[in-house]
Amino acid sequence: MDKRDRLTKTIAGEPTDRVPVSLWRHWPGDDQRAADLARSVVEFQKTYDWDFVKVTPASSFMIADYGVQDEWQGNLEGTRAYVKRAVTRSLDWTELRPLDPTRGSLGKQLDCLNLVGEGLKDHDAPILATVFSPLAQAKNIAGNDLLLRHLRTHPDRLHTGLNTITETTLRFIEALKRTPIAGIFYAVQHASYDVMSEDEYRTFGLPYDRKILEALPGKWWFNMLHLHGDSPMFKLCSGLPVQAINWHDQETEPDLALGKSLFNLAVCGGLSRWQHVHHGTPNIVREQARAAIQKVGGRRFILSTGCVTMITSPLSNIRAVREAVEQPGG
Repeated sequence: MDKRDRLTKTIAGEPTDRVPVSLWRHWPGDDQRAADLARSVVEFQKTYDWDFVKVTPASSFMIADYGVQDEWQGNLEGTRAYVKRAVTRSLDWTELRPLDPTRGSLGKQLDCLNLVGEGLKDHDAPILATVFSPLAQAKNIAGNDLLLRHLRTHPDRLHTGLNTITETTLRFIEALKRTPIAGIFYAVQHASYDVMSEDEYRTFGLPYDRKILEALPGKWWFNMLHLHGDSPMFKLCSGLPVQAINWHDQETEPDLALGKSLFNLAVCGGLSRWQHVHHGTPNIVREQARAAIQKVGGRRFILSTGCVTMITSPLSNIRAVREAVEQPGG
């Protein structure tokens, strides 16, 4: 069974030869150059033979050309710290202008995806491009505290900025149609009861998410929603038009079984990136993988972590994740 067949049957809830599996990670330093990021992603895939390839650029790639600056300061996730924001006052939201997706940082990411496709042309693994939600991009443009302040004190100005960011994102999606991807990994960071109220997310998040996800072309058969953080608004977001949902199921509610009951297609998770893959052992990883597969009955399930794998996680644990689905019961 090839990877596309395995994934499409998993999404549909049909029997497969085994559970699909994938991990992804940041590539600090390499993520500043299209060719270097592509090479790292391709070599990671060729080493572990994941069922899909999630390309993980720096979080600033969609907004760098608005004027933000960031640097890697040694974070184990491989994420970069923002040292300059593009919005420092509420009026700045109204001064943002849509970006050309074929130039600058967005253009480099298109180049990277094409290089990944070229590097994996003899492999059958589908490629997912990372796309951040407009609200997540706004957080990186202004910083989360200032974003929330403007959301509550100058909502009209923030909506103006979100509309501009959404327009740029839609232009980027249009450009993505010319790359060899199977879909997008859509990262949402504010659909969390720990961050804002449901009413706030219905106003400042959900309409923009729907506009973007409803614009995805039908040929993209595998799109994944990532709900970042604790206390996700899972039930609210489970109606979005995607084929899979990934969240921190090992650290927060809902658990895998409940999440699966709230979503009709595939759920992705089962492993803690910290407890199991980073601090655990190969035996712990394999035991947890088996437990997760059993918990959901091995159907409509993709084995992974709830977010990026640490850049220093033991390679033996990463190998164990891949091997776990090949074992009896996997």
